[in-house]
Amino acid sequence: MLQVNEIRENKEVFIQALTKRGLDVRTEFEAVLKADEDRRGTQAQLDDTLSQSNKFSKEIGMLFKQGEVQKANELKQKSVELKETSKVLQEQLNQATERLQQLLYDLPNIPHESVPAGTDENDNEEVFLEGEIPALGDEALPHWELAKKYDIIDFELGVKVTGAGFPVYKGKGAKLQRALITYFLDKNTEAGYTEYQVPLMVNEASGFGTGQLPDKEGQMYHVTADDMYLIPTAEVPVTNLFRGNLLMHNELPITCTGYTPCFRREAGSYGAHVRGLNRLHQFDKVEIVRIEHPDNSYTALEDMVEHVKGILRDLKLPYRILRLCGGDLGFTSALTYDFEVFSTAQDRWLEISSVSNFESFQANRLKLRFKETDGRNQLVHTLNGSALALPRVLAGILENYQTPEGIKIPEVLVPYCGFDMIS
Repeated sequence: MLQVNEIRENKEVFIQALTKRGLDVRTEFEAVLKADEDRRGTQAQLDDTLSQSNKFSKEIGMLFKQGEVQKANELKQKSVELKETSKVLQEQLNQATERLQQLLYDLPNIPHESVPAGTDENDNEEVFLEGEIPALGDEALPHWELAKKYDIIDFELGVKVTGAGFPVYKGKGAKLQRALITYFLDKNTEAGYTEYQVPLMVNEASGFGTGQLPDKEGQMYHVTADDMYLIPTAEVPVTNLFRGNLLMHNELPITCTGYTPCFRREAGSYGAHVRGLNRLHQFDKVEIVRIEHPDNSYTALEDMVEHVKGILRDLKLPYRILRLCGGDLGFTSALTYDFEVFSTAQDRWLEISSVSNFESFQANRLKLRFKETDGRNQLVHTLNGSALALPRVLAGILENYQTPEGIKIPEVLVPYCGFDMIS
């Protein structure tokens, strides 16, 4: 969430920056500043009323002591009127604060200066490319056909049990899935990330804290009876572990990792591009989250990018990195790098990770601060990334490692799987 004082001080700069997202927010900014002016005006009236009421209370006590009962009773009546006025002003202040909060909730983050302008994924900027795309020949199969051929993933059985987008992993497919999860967690903990096992449902406050609400409400599964949401990513519960905290500067950085199933409705997603594992309603993902000093957050972002690179190098998968343009940038992000693995059998790139710096946007919603060395309280910067999302990594392995004899297992995963071939 943007801060009102920053909007006031940088209004024109922010308006220009948000044009990278294809937005003209001048009207919205004016509404925010007007709402804040109303809130501050009401707060000043309330403060004056309470001050006057306190003054009357002291004077009433003195008048009674001096025997001036009539004057004391007259002031008591005025004091009662002031208390009624303060109740009305407090209600008006609550309404003004809520109105301002709602206006701020609807504003996206300011893109970093390096974010290119653009309207959609076609305007994203390729910044890195690595790995050789294997020559598989005309007999190469897409992963959904490989899954059926080797009986390792059953999409139809998932439809029977739940519905489309809920696959069932079987035999070596299930073991390979488990191996990837453990391998990713091991890589992350070896890099210094502390592992957390977190709830798979969150309350509304958590959804607002990391920015999924109200922006992505329609994409989340809502358990209406208890007003809870199935998590779309471990980022939500892991980051919210620190909601409302005041950290000491020497506690930073905080680095976390966690594995969770993730749930996304993906409303309106149909067609060949979402076949098989390409897009699911339930999928597994290992996430990394960092809470950083503002001065260090972009260095941390580059460290996270290098970390994900290292995992993909170990897996020997061809991949590229994109810097997302303003039109494709997530609501809460200031800068995002997407990792994509090349699916040789599908002849297309598949997104497998997003690594993002939210700067203070989430922290302001979370009320997550740290005490600086000079004693001032400041908002932290939050970052997160997939390390990695499993469905498309698994699709890339199945397709890129297929041979006439079967599917080879990447060497780094063999100790985790206990086998080196699916045949």
